[in-house]
Amino acid sequence: MTEVYGRSDEELATIPIALAPGLFDGKVVVVSGAGSGIGRATAHWFARLGAKVVLCGRKIEKLEATAAALARYGAETMVHPLSIRDPEAVAALFDAAWDRFGRVDVLVNNAGGQFPQAAIDFAPKGWAAVIDTNLNGTWYMMQAAARKWRDAGLPGSIVNVATVIWRGMPGVAHTCAARAGVIYGSKTVAIEWAPLNIRVNCVSPGIIATEGMAVYSDEARADMPNTNLLRRFGQVEDVANAVCYLAGDAGGFITGEVLTVDGGNQIWGDQWTIPKPDFFRV
Repeated sequence: MTEVYGRSDEELATIPIALAPGLFDGKVVVVSGAGSGIGRATAHWFARLGAKVVLCGRKIEKLEATAAALARYGAETMVHPLSIRDPEAVAALFDAAWDRFGRVDVLVNNAGGQFPQAAIDFAPKGWAAVIDTNLNGTWYMMQAAARKWRDAGLPGSIVNVATVIWRGMPGVAHTCAARAGVIYGSKTVAIEWAPLNIRVNCVSPGIIATEGMAVYSDEARADMPNTNLLRRFGQVEDVANAVCYLAGDAGGFITGEVLTVDGGNQIWGDQWTIPKPDFFRV
């Protein structure tokens, strides 16, 4: 039997939310990578909590499917396909969002991706692609949002979805390098942008059951639940609740922080995304 990862739109519409109804009434939220996985779930959460949601990512078909799913909440949405690797396209996204809604209140940087491979075998192109999306693309989005808030004299909140870098993750050294840059870049600009009333935080998920699990081998997926204390996959709603908590007034006294949602992986387990060498088997 093939394992199914991720939640359906119907499940995302009915799973209880850990935050107060109406928490984001009147707020405008930009979610990148909103066409699938954690991004799609996070868009559901913001829409259910009253926000207007700007859905961005590379594939318009997936974004439009998310927008159609959010219609059940009466949510106002805007679909804007782009590559976050292109700083001019990113600037145009925020111009379009401000033209449509007159403001943006929250940015959730969720877009990203990687592929499992031994680091010694990375080609320059593969390394650069992951760094360009996961680090540079995230930075372009952060800077564009901050410039808009600075120029308008408005507060803002950024939540970057990173990963569990603390113990390393063999097989995805490129994304660990990129996400470490995101985390410590976030901590730094949280200081620089505090006078602008801009909060910057990160959520670092562990193994989350999404469609993205398809890039890993059957062997790697089978062993992943053994890498955390709860011995299971997390679900997209675990991350969506964390993102919404940090993004809004509930987390209003938190900035420069990382909320790890990993079932205890960082204090206990090692997580391999490629076959573990016999050297490490004890």
